[in-house]
Amino acid sequence: MPSYAIENLVPVVDPLAYVHPTAVLIGDVIIDKHCYIGPNAVLRGDFGRIVVKQGANVQDTCVVHSFPEKDCIIEENGHIGHGAILHGCHIGENALIGMNAVIMDDAVIGAESLVAATAFVKSAFECPPRSLLAGSPATIKRQLSDKEVAWKTNGTKQYHHLTKRCLQSLQQIEPLTEIQSNRPRFTDSAYKPKHEG
Repeated sequence: MPSYAIENLVPVVDPLAYVHPTAVLIGDVIIDKHCYIGPNAVLRGDFGRIVVKQGANVQDTCVVHSFPEKDCIIEENGHIGHGAILHGCHIGENALIGMNAVIMDDAVIGAESLVAATAFVKSAFECPPRSLLAGSPATIKRQLSDKEVAWKTNGTKQYHHLTKRCLQSLQQIEPLTEIQSNRPRFTDSAYKPKHEG
């Protein structure tokens, strides 16, 4: 992975974390064990500190950044969907940030909350645990049910498994020129989209 020091601040990645080779880490970035950092994610700790705690995932093309003397923190088992932008915010334990959502400075997303895809969470916004946020600007729509939190937790477990799969078997190769007969499929997960659950 492209990893850069700036003014002697070097990213830290636990050996049990997986960071895709195209992800970029700069400066004051700390990634704990069992984390997954996806392709083309950018964690740019050149002003404030970025902390990704145990079991969290930051998916493809996400951007994480902060202002000077501000931290951007993703608590344990935080789940950051494809293309999301986090800037100087605090994502609570086991919370889910939907695809292409934007979470601004000093916002605090409560534990086990869900921010809908494409939502825009304003600076300094705070929500209690188990909140469903949606809209632009985002507002609290309701509290999440036990079933919804369980669905989210199961989804994050799939990324824990993906971290292990990537550490064990992901490798850069040349693609095939033809589809092989009886091409296999990935079948080791019963996890389904929420609308099918």
